[in-house]
Amino acid sequence: MMVSFFDQFASPLYLGIPLIAIAITLPWVLYPTPSSRWINNRLITVQGWLINRFTNQLMLPLNMGGHKWALLLVSLMIFLITINMLGLLPYTFTPTTQLSLNMGFAVPLWLATVIIGMRNQPTVALGHLLPEGTPIPLIPVLIIIETISLFIRPLALGVRLTANLTAGHLLIQLIATAVFVLLPMMPTVAILTATVLFLLTLLEVAVAMIQAYVFVLLLSLYLRENV
Repeated sequence: MMVSFFDQFASPLYLGIPLIAIAITLPWVLYPTPSSRWINNRLITVQGWLINRFTNQLMLPLNMGGHKWALLLVSLMIFLITINMLGLLPYTFTPTTQLSLNMGFAVPLWLATVIIGMRNQPTVALGHLLPEGTPIPLIPVLIIIETISLFIRPLALGVRLTANLTAGHLLIQLIATAVFVLLPMMPTVAILTATVLFLLTLLEVAVAMIQAYVFVLLLSLYLRENV
């Protein structure tokens, strides 16, 4: 039984072909493409307004040099939110519960921010490794600590997203299993447990959106240090 709880995190196969590629490409099919007309329908108008608000919020702490990343960061956030939300539906697979996928997003984007900082302002980028006013005996230790923390950033990005979504899915499955077990024996307790399951599902919807936003927000903060 304990092994079956983790089966939901295995990539589904059909005729020996992993379906994770379909799960990754599906979110882009769900969004309507903007039309060239002067007046759009309500769905495209709401979609454009939300994207505009997200863009303004993400680009607020960045200077003009970081605004080149607006399209990439907003697209990544919409992509992660959609994948996380689709993964809450029954009989679906959540690709963002795979650490390899999250690290595939985190490592190249983090490395790009570091390369940009080293190319445009190497003195300032290296200056982050040593806080101002550090005593001379502590300089080697602090440089080592700051260097380690710099290389831990992409790992923290990927693990945070993976751990939060994995824990939420496991908790939902555990409570749902408890509801089915308790229903014939103690209906009252099963109803209370189902209420907790409903509230937990609402919380997991919020977590799915917040974690995608936090992932992109941290990337924008890393970018701000290097532009």
